Amino acid sequence: MSDLQSRLKSTIRDVPDFPKPGLLFKDLTPVLSAPALMAAITDRFADAWHARGVDAVVGMESRGFLFGMPLAMRLGVPFVPARKPGKLPYHKVSESYALEYGHATLELHEDALSAGQRALIVDDLIATGGTALATARLVERLGAHVVGFGFVIELGFLDGRKALEKYAVDSIVAY
Repeated sequence: MSDLQSRLKSTIRDVPDFPKPGLLFKDLTPVLSAPALMAAITDRFADAWHARGVDAVVGMESRGFLFGMPLAMRLGVPFVPARKPGKLPYHKVSESYALEYGHATLELHEDALSAGQRALIVDDLIATGGTALATARLVERLGAHVVGFGFVIELGFLDGRKALEKYAVDSIVAY
């Protein structure tokens, strides 16, 4: 286990029975309070993706913003927010997807990415992969290419990688 993985695992807080009984929530809030750890996460992702020709970083609402924006700045590329419905003011494209208990939708501005751009999609956590796959579909509908995905946490027992099997997936810590 790398030093960064050890630091993350010792900082991420387990919250039992949240958001519902029987679940163990991986709380990243303590990580956000550690500037050196946040910088190390950004550096780790930048090192992993720099040579792959990333033209934009797409972050999913809302915790994907926390990791995607500093990474975009570090890579010197635009940040593109994938938002929940009703949050983007301009013309947009939408993608609905199934959740464990219901459905959700994400949106991108229709001019957020250009045809041929190479987008890296970043989020705090991958569980089943539904949100990530919906984001990839949005990126591709705009004519851009998905370079891959970067996640701080991977809940491996939920098989989210299977939903993303045609893409490169990088996670820092796995449970």
